[in-house]
Amino acid sequence: PQKLDLVKSSLRLLVNNLREKDKVSIVVYAGAAGEVLPATPGSDRQKIREAIEKLSAGGSTAGGEGIQLAYKIAEKNFINGGNNRIILCTDGDFNVGVSSSEDLESLIESKRKSGVYLTVLGYGMGNYKDKKLQILAEKGNGNHAYIDNIQEANKVLVNEFGSTMFTVAKDVKIQVEFNPAQVNAYRLVGYETRLLNKEDFNDDTKDAGELGSGHTVTALYEVIPVGVKSSFLRDVDKLKYQQEPERLSRTTQTDEIMTVKFRYKAPDGDVSKLIEHPLRDQELKLNATSANFRFAAAVAEFGMLLRNSAFVSEASFDQVIELARKARGDDEEGYRSEFIRLVENAGALAASKKTTQTDLSRN
Repeated sequence: PQKLDLVKSSLRLLVNNLREKDKVSIVVYAGAAGEVLPATPGSDRQKIREAIEKLSAGGSTAGGEGIQLAYKIAEKNFINGGNNRIILCTDGDFNVGVSSSEDLESLIESKRKSGVYLTVLGYGMGNYKDKKLQILAEKGNGNHAYIDNIQEANKVLVNEFGSTMFTVAKDVKIQVEFNPAQVNAYRLVGYETRLLNKEDFNDDTKDAGELGSGHTVTALYEVIPVGVKSSFLRDVDKLKYQQEPERLSRTTQTDEIMTVKFRYKAPDGDVSKLIEHPLRDQELKLNATSANFRFAAAVAEFGMLLRNSAFVSEASFDQVIELARKARGDDEEGYRSEFIRLVENAGALAASKKTTQTDLSRN
């Protein structure tokens, strides 16, 4: 019920959003790949629903072969100026034919120049290959989402359909330069799998992420200002062959704290465009920031707690819950309330584990 039944329910939601000018094909890959629904207009919803209902599980999983066939059909029915996309519903546990991560990545990389994007929807538990699916989506100029219930399917395929399924900018890169007269040290919170070398920023041949319509990307940095002592700062020997840049007095320096550079390509373009924006140092108390910023900070703090980050300092599950509750806002779809419940459950599990460990050590 957490795999094929949920896939079917998810696809039914997607069918309800189809228009007459849309086309849908369905490919399966149990044992061998095959087309179970040829290109069908979105207006023929009954035919599409019937094909979905007939889907069944069985045999091995020839995922690579299924992906190849899907690209072949998508290229054959390519709509110029349209949103040409493969939606791969899977647990990522491919075991027949092209199944290794490296082979699948090469296959998808070779196909992305066709203008067909890849969205990966992950289902199931236990043997779920989260990292593999995330990488495949990145290589296919697409996105990845994990679907564990019908509410999450509705979020991805209905409420966030535009940002999930319609790309407005590809190979999006962000580069941040901090002013050394203002910032002594900094670190990016998260994004470990999306980091690029600094020389890759101006290299249009380097693949990067995609942005969908209405999609927002949030990046959080933790900074140590000049003049602030921190145990995270380490002494290093002075350079022998290069002169270190001297810090000028803050009074003679610009009040800019950093410059953000943003580079992107049009969905059908090959040459990137550059936007550059300096930011001034305007200190704000946490309560003076937007609800969106405070909620994002709560999510980042939760992530650091789950990963036992060396930078958690005095962070706690209770602190995350308090911050998220105050930033919940209208929450029409209930996503922020769901996050708070998730943190509460994680906090209770952590407390239970700590109590058990204490009892065991006493015994």
